[in-house]
Amino acid sequence: MGKGLNRVNFFRQRAAGAKARNNGNHFEELLDRACIRYKALKLAYIEKTPEPMKPLNSPNEHGQFLACFTKHAQPDYKGTLKGGRAIVFEAKHTDANRIDQLRVTEDQAAALTRHESMGALCFVLVSFRFENFYAVPWSVWRDMKGQFGKVSANEDDLLPYMVPGIMTFLDGPLMRGVATEAQKNG
Repeated sequence: MGKGLNRVNFFRQRAAGAKARNNGNHFEELLDRACIRYKALKLAYIEKTPEPMKPLNSPNEHGQFLACFTKHAQPDYKGTLKGGRAIVFEAKHTDANRIDQLRVTEDQAAALTRHESMGALCFVLVSFRFENFYAVPWSVWRDMKGQFGKVSANEDDLLPYMVPGIMTFLDGPLMRGVATEAQKNG
């Protein structure tokens, strides 16, 4: 019975992992479309950060090859807003009722902190069930314990950072703050 149950758990975990990867890929496809929209409107030029990898063999007739990652993951997206400010963000999707702070890796967190210290607009763009979206400033995400009293956040916690939709993720409170900051400095 123990071995059979372990196999069932293995296949459940494998299926859950595949679903999470598919949801993550779908979320990034939606973000890529939004970035194309912002580029067409000449409001921002934002690109998906490619994962650094090294091919281990030559491509086959279908262009497929075996590769390994050469560095830890970086933040998902980097670019420039109209006016010249850098933008760097991590994209996270969940089907759960909350999202854990640790979903951003230590390496991604270090990169976001470095970019933020240089003046970049840094945040975590969160999708809950592809229904509601939140652009959480990096300073808030980094200090979840101080902000929310816990190292996770639910939609009520993130309500001040809600954006109108995935295709307009830069049109929410985060960007209103950037515009206000630019008016003060300009």
